[in-house]
Amino acid sequence: MRRHFGLATQYDLTLAARAGGHAGHPSSGDKPMQRRHVLVSGIAATLPLWAQAQALEKPKLTLAVGGKNLLYYLPLTIAEQMGYFKAEGLEVTIVDFAGGAKALQAVVGGSADVVSGAFEHTVNMQFKGQPMRAFVLQGATPQIVLGINPKTMPNFKTIADLKGKKVGVSAPGSSTNVMVNFLLAKAGLKPGDVSIIGVGTGSGAVAAMRSGQIDAMSNLDPVITLLLRSGDLKIVSDTRVPAESEKVFGGPMPAGCLYAPTPFVEKNPATVQALTNAMVRASKWIQKAGAAEIIKAVPEGYLLGDRAVYIDAFLAAKGSLSPDGMIPDKGAQTAFNALGSVDEKLAAAKLDLAAVSTNDFVKKANAKYPKG
Repeated sequence: MRRHFGLATQYDLTLAARAGGHAGHPSSGDKPMQRRHVLVSGIAATLPLWAQAQALEKPKLTLAVGGKNLLYYLPLTIAEQMGYFKAEGLEVTIVDFAGGAKALQAVVGGSADVVSGAFEHTVNMQFKGQPMRAFVLQGATPQIVLGINPKTMPNFKTIADLKGKKVGVSAPGSSTNVMVNFLLAKAGLKPGDVSIIGVGTGSGAVAAMRSGQIDAMSNLDPVITLLLRSGDLKIVSDTRVPAESEKVFGGPMPAGCLYAPTPFVEKNPATVQALTNAMVRASKWIQKAGAAEIIKAVPEGYLLGDRAVYIDAFLAAKGSLSPDGMIPDKGAQTAFNALGSVDEKLAAAKLDLAAVSTNDFVKKANAKYPKG
């Protein structure tokens, strides 16, 4: 009976669309047709999937991410696991890479449409003449932790001691690498004064630290919390803490976000809005969720074999996640300053920082889902 009702509804919608604005449109005194219009209006509101899919410019798309298991990208995982993308009429294929730089390469190369990655890439790509635009924030702070290996650097005192050492990052060129470069510059060192080694964001990163293959690491949770608990890492700088992040970068430093080539954002506004709606719902769900709910929502493989570690990591990172997807107004300037500190050419460039992000989609998403 329910299936028959659904078919009748689609027929009614088609009939109503054809009738609208034509001479044969029924008068207000036509009770049956009036009731039918009311029925159609009510049912249409409960059918977001097929109704919205017709309006989306690109209902099927590919999203690239570098280290999907990280708490840095937790809103993306929740949007996927809770079915928020599907609720917006989207079929999103998420492709995971070793780091954000590689995810960006996928979009530049045309194998993906959108990136879930670090905000500062939007500034760097404008400098390179390939404009990107961020449209919804996941992380209010970078959540990146720089720590040293207490086994190979037992006498560590300052960041200057990293000169000549091997530093592990998620992937060369990724945000974890950018933070290392930034902190080195503040200590009077150049990027070339250390050896940067890509170690990923999972068990490989943990193994590299424990085996002594690297002397320091710039990485994220849950890797950081796991190494801390086992005594294999000593924190030097922790941007999971909002106050410390602002101290390190000198202002609000937006982190994980969804961004895409500017032409894609401009040509596919309904699709971008749907993505933003899903991410804002996910961010609001996370803020209300307890650790037990998070554990149930994420894939088992994210836990790195230790649920207690993941819970600790979530509690440490929760305050650094965006509560509503809004990108801070001064965020682009902070990112520009950080990148410029290690790149003289970029620092001297005249960029349109207002063009690297927009909150237009986020504002509409928050209006649509005020409570998540």
